[in-house]
Amino acid sequence: MNDLSPMYIRSSYTIWASHRVQKMGTHLPHRTVRTYRSSNGCWTCRLRRKKCDERHPVCDGCDALDLTCYYGQEKPDWMDGGVRQEEMADLLRRKVKERGHRRFGSHNRAGVTGVTTDPGIVQPQDTRSGSNRVREASCPQALDIISQRRTSCKLLPTYARGNSVFNQPGDPVLMMFYIEHVFPFLFPFYQPPPLQGGRAWVLEMMMTSPVLRQATLCQGSYFFSLSRGVANGGPLWETVLAQTRDAFEVLRGALQVISGADIREHLHGAVRVMSSIMQMQRFEIAVLSLDNCQSHLKAALALFRQLLDSAGAIEPSGRSGFETVMHSLGSPPRGSALYGELPSAEQTAFRFSSTLLIFDDIIASTVLQEEPRLYEHHHSLLEDIRGAAPLADLEGVVGCQNWVLVQIGEIAVLDAWKQRCKSGGTLDMMELVRRATAIKDSLEAHLAQLHANTEANPREDNNRVLEVLTTKSTVSQRPLVTLVWAHAALIYLSVVVSGWQTASTEIRYHVRRVVEVLAEISPSALLRTMAWPLCVAGCLADSEPATQLRDIVENLQPRSMFGTLRKAVEVMENAWRHGGSGDVANRDLAMCFRNHGDLVLLV
Repeated sequence: MNDLSPMYIRSSYTIWASHRVQKMGTHLPHRTVRTYRSSNGCWTCRLRRKKCDERHPVCDGCDALDLTCYYGQEKPDWMDGGVRQEEMADLLRRKVKERGHRRFGSHNRAGVTGVTTDPGIVQPQDTRSGSNRVREASCPQALDIISQRRTSCKLLPTYARGNSVFNQPGDPVLMMFYIEHVFPFLFPFYQPPPLQGGRAWVLEMMMTSPVLRQATLCQGSYFFSLSRGVANGGPLWETVLAQTRDAFEVLRGALQVISGADIREHLHGAVRVMSSIMQMQRFEIAVLSLDNCQSHLKAALALFRQLLDSAGAIEPSGRSGFETVMHSLGSPPRGSALYGELPSAEQTAFRFSSTLLIFDDIIASTVLQEEPRLYEHHHSLLEDIRGAAPLADLEGVVGCQNWVLVQIGEIAVLDAWKQRCKSGGTLDMMELVRRATAIKDSLEAHLAQLHANTEANPREDNNRVLEVLTTKSTVSQRPLVTLVWAHAALIYLSVVVSGWQTASTEIRYHVRRVVEVLAEISPSALLRTMAWPLCVAGCLADSEPATQLRDIVENLQPRSMFGTLRKAVEVMENAWRHGGSGDVANRDLAMCFRNHGDLVLLV
């Protein structure tokens, strides 16, 4: 998927939003999904080279941009393949640009209140009539288009309570509940240096970005309702549903606008949308709604690639695409003699979300038996280059050092190569073993180094003030987390090379080590971040370690907070039931995951 297609925008964030909320306990009007056939779309979309949904009398693409929708069997007079056609194309481009400014804040349309003249602020839309039109006023801020001069951004008033950015009186509570409790729960290993701003970027993005604010508020609503012991029903649960509907609607609108423009015009907005998709991906996975993992992942990957591809046009230089985007996202110096230089909120959000995306992409590749979509960027983003720290620090976000996940990506590439060769009848076992040996040697060398560093150099924080201020830290657990992932990676490699060998001495050793290290990790809530390695080890475990792994998960309470681990146990139990039956010679880990959906993303 090379762009953000209209099909993804509608299906994932309009129709699917209705489906998801139905699953959470309510019912929304359901729109019919139609297959796109761009060659039969309206003449306006054809001229703009956009996919058309072929709705009559006005397609959604033209409707969203207030363009005249030309339908009919005969070509309009201006569709002459010459001068008139080019003039019409220019006219449409001007209208799209002009109406984009009008819709997003620089024009006061009738019925809209609280309008600002700042073009970087998204304004609420008036309600549109017509059976085929989305009611764009269903959420307070329909779209999130951020001007590239982010320092001019003002907070958007949303209702008659002064200049509040909150839509409901309870929103400040949910916002702080998310920052103080939900975010640390979802990302326990993410502890950015306090003197570099810590997690302040999350608050800033929530305050200035409607799309990210809605994505986080719906999560705050959900976990707050769990904390209050609220079941499906009642006013608080209605708030959960409302926040979720708003989040999907805002995302749908933001994606629609970004997909119809040069991404360089909306660089900050694109980063905010990508961050929001990753947030909603984590939320969906946390509540075990796994049906749309693939769609979310593809959309985030498309945005990330577009951002990197735009780098050369933004600023031709010797920087990598990632570094160029980071530089372009920077704001005028925000530092002072007291605070020093601080990165912009968008810079930190882009680095954080990109790291999550790389991680998700690698894990997805192990399930799909495909090369990671971002494999070509692994060297530049995940490895030390000329002694410099990696641009993406997986350990700082998910607790596992980069080298393990780099090698898991290499194993996925090897598995994909093996599957292609088997299908073509050209598999060379000597070549398979040669490639696997290089991966195994790298993993074992790093493991030995990790043991040496852990024993000889325990981590110490020399800043005594910060040591006192920090009430708890998961930094000390990261080496253990890396050990779990490394042993699971070696199990994964063994299955790719040798097949399903549960009685193998090597497999049993690595399974036992995973169980032992998991038992050492404290607090036990951190285990929710290790669903994939736990599942990999569990699928090949014999009776005793299998029981231990099941007990580890069962002891985690409340059950609703550890859904991914319970899904992992479900996958493991299915593998145990079929361990001695079927085609064992062709059994692999991807087969275990595929039995439970298109993409069981245990992240």
